[in-house]
Amino acid sequence: MIKLVDVNAYYQDFHVLKNVSLEVKKGQVVVMLGPNGHGKSTVLKSICGLVEKVTGLMEYESENITGMGSEKLVNMGITYIAENRELFPQMTVLENLKLGAYSRSARSHEKDNLEKVFDLFPRLRDRQSQSAATMSGGEARMLAIARGLMSNARFLAIDEPSLGLQPNLRDEVAKIIKQINAQGITLLVVEQNIPQITTLADKLYVLEEGRISFEGSREDALGNDHLKEIFLGM
Repeated sequence: MIKLVDVNAYYQDFHVLKNVSLEVKKGQVVVMLGPNGHGKSTVLKSICGLVEKVTGLMEYESENITGMGSEKLVNMGITYIAENRELFPQMTVLENLKLGAYSRSARSHEKDNLEKVFDLFPRLRDRQSQSAATMSGGEARMLAIARGLMSNARFLAIDEPSLGLQPNLRDEVAKIIKQINAQGITLLVVEQNIPQITTLADKLYVLEEGRISFEGSREDALGNDHLKEIFLGM
């Protein structure tokens, strides 16, 4: 579904990604691990058209998407969920969700997707009229993921869904990711060292200093002492 070949990304003159190649097949959950500040978020933003200067090849369902803008990519079914959530705090839960259906491809599916989101996140159904500013960190994270689903996405790029959450809420996020995937949505998830998320992975990548340093299954990763200790929390 998503394929990167020798992708380089830059912020002005700063070279962030260096010849990154990876593949996420349709229906998979792929998890990318790595230290802070080494380019994980930039991988997601590059795929989603949010980095100005990207070279190399990026494909979505065999179509070249290198250099495409984010609005066109959203209409194609590619959605980015940022780690800082980017909610509108003074708006209600329902208003934030409806904003997720702004794209041309999502408008006609708004009602159906809203029901799917409420089935996944019953708490949001109960709090439709609540201001987003009054939500807990865990609830805000759920709302951000739910709003991403309102875009009628077929590929979700999720940046650190467990960031700052308590262990019990990390379990809940992992469960939700599994449920989203069961609906046929493909996911590329960036995390640091959250075992609950990595247990779901069909494939793991590790990004260090802007380069892929490991690619393989969780079983492969468990055979690597460095990865077990640093990135798998074991």
